[in-house]
Amino acid sequence: MSALILALIAGAVVGLALGALGGGGSVLAVPALIYLLGFTPAAATTAGLIIVTATSVTALYSHARTGNVRWKAGALFAAAGLLPAAAAGAAAARVPQPVLTAAFAAIAALAAVRMLRPNRTDTGPATGQARPARAAGTGAGLGALTGLLGVGGGFLAVPALVTVLVFEMQAAVGTSLLVISANSLASLATRGATTAGIDWAVIGPFTGTAILGAWDGKRLATKVTGTLLQRTFAMVLLFVAAFMLIDALT
Repeated sequence: MSALILALIAGAVVGLALGALGGGGSVLAVPALIYLLGFTPAAATTAGLIIVTATSVTALYSHARTGNVRWKAGALFAAAGLLPAAAAGAAAARVPQPVLTAAFAAIAALAAVRMLRPNRTDTGPATGQARPARAAGTGAGLGALTGLLGVGGGFLAVPALVTVLVFEMQAAVGTSLLVISANSLASLATRGATTAGIDWAVIGPFTGTAILGAWDGKRLATKVTGTLLQRTFAMVLLFVAAFMLIDALT
């Protein structure tokens, strides 16, 4: 199968996940770039950021039109992650590739476990107060994760926005895309030199189908239960995490 066809298929899957779940697409994008399209881990994390940024901005626009984005709170949450994202992005090139692969596998496994746990936050707490210090710490951690591993962190941002900032689920999904977009742009700003080796003939179609898939994913989320989507995606992530960890250790 040609690289172009593989890029189109992978992009569609990534976009569907991001549009339907508000995150998680980049956890599949990077492994697809490495194992299906032959990118090195370092190049894949940079390319993953490009794909995630473009797709997240597009999905953000869609959610904003339906009023699912809380701009002020989301901007403050994202602001805490900008410097960590930039710093981690600059440091990523110095991390050995097996370490990068193993770290990514661990994050993918964590995402899968979180999705398989009983969902107690579909509508958010009825009462409670947001905790600014915890929100800032969570935002900073998501930024560092984005910069180092090229993931948007939506699979962590959504539950954090629900539990820490007391958002209902739809607002958390929409606002997470604002956080992902900001962190990804900050990390990309420090990776300018590493984009020279990116194969745009592959990344362009990958990004295009991811953007289209994100629109379809948003529509899919209104027709399929969130629990089914999360469990299906979690099983795929577990398989990917196991494969990457074995690869890193051999």
